[in-house]
Amino acid sequence: MASRYIPEWIRHAPTPSVRGFAILTTFDSSVRAMLVSVWPLVMYRTLGDAGAVSRVYFWVGVAALALGLMVPWMGRLIPRRWMYTLGISFYLVGPLLAIMGGAIPTALGLAVMSGGTVTIFISLNAYVMDYIARSELGKGETLKLLYSGISWAVGPVLGVWLLKLWEPLPFLIAMGFAVGQGATFWAMRLGNGKLISRARRPAPNPLAYLGRFFAQPRLVAGWLFAVIRSCGWWVYVVYLPIFCIESGLGDQIGGLALSASNAFLLLAPFMLRWMQRNSVRHAVRTGFLAAGTLFLVSTGGLLWPPFAVIALFAASFFLVVLDMCGGLPFLMAVKPSERSEMSAVYSSFRDVSGIITPGVAWLVLLGAPLAGVFAASGAGLLLAWGIAGRLHPRLGGQRMAA
Repeated sequence: MASRYIPEWIRHAPTPSVRGFAILTTFDSSVRAMLVSVWPLVMYRTLGDAGAVSRVYFWVGVAALALGLMVPWMGRLIPRRWMYTLGISFYLVGPLLAIMGGAIPTALGLAVMSGGTVTIFISLNAYVMDYIARSELGKGETLKLLYSGISWAVGPVLGVWLLKLWEPLPFLIAMGFAVGQGATFWAMRLGNGKLISRARRPAPNPLAYLGRFFAQPRLVAGWLFAVIRSCGWWVYVVYLPIFCIESGLGDQIGGLALSASNAFLLLAPFMLRWMQRNSVRHAVRTGFLAAGTLFLVSTGGLLWPPFAVIALFAASFFLVVLDMCGGLPFLMAVKPSERSEMSAVYSSFRDVSGIITPGVAWLVLLGAPLAGVFAASGAGLLLAWGIAGRLHPRLGGQRMAA
């Protein structure tokens, strides 16, 4: 009898919605946006050399990739809700290490934060594929970009400004957002996701499902799009601020450019309508072609540094377009029985790009100026444009219109 006095939302959790996941993503974006421009500056101040920064990012990427491949296996031992909570705890420990200062604690802090990002990303993607219908994926991606747009537009420049005000301040605020993210996650009562079928055999080796991934060309292509797009963002986020410092433009231009670029996220609804009128294939190819061309053009910054900032800023608009549509070829091809495993594979794009980008930059900087990194990124984006030509011309057309 007493149960009738318990509110309905407590007795029966509401079905997770696109809007709920967008709110959860906004908190995650707030944590990362606050520090995205801070990490390269702190690392550059500590190490004093772009090549040394590249080496740190390279090994951090290796560690994050190893963790990402282990998450599905760990997920068979640890309930998904606790895996997500573990990612939140990483978001608290990483900034604390950075506040301690010094090369080793700061590098470890960056590594821990990267581990939190990959753990949360894998868990959240699995939740989304459990609860959101395929016909709603395009709307979900657009709403996530729109909701998190303010965080990404304000966070980078605010983080740099707070860093100048008091060095620990951006890290402390990021920790506050992480606490809010954890509270929102538990309030949504997502549990451990939907059970597709009961396991009839022992948990496979963490690398066993890679064979199934490589046997599906659509998944491989979708993953490559995510990797190359992410490499473009890595160059923009990490190496543009360093280029600005070395060119005498100051340490705030990079944060301002990134914040202005992220304001393009507010245009996501218009980008979605444009994609619906055309196709996923057309949107993906347009984004890679324009971004790659502008990255190559930005090498003109060797003669006049502001030109590189202008060209890369223009390229960032098309990277945002790719943020909206670049993941859809992969998400639309995943089988329901492989959601958790393929979510882990897909999330590895962050870590693989976090290895490839500083690794290539490391090699380029051995014999070329920093603008050479922009050229290498442009070549990679144009390669993705070529690969995207193999996508089906009407991919996602009916579902996106649904």
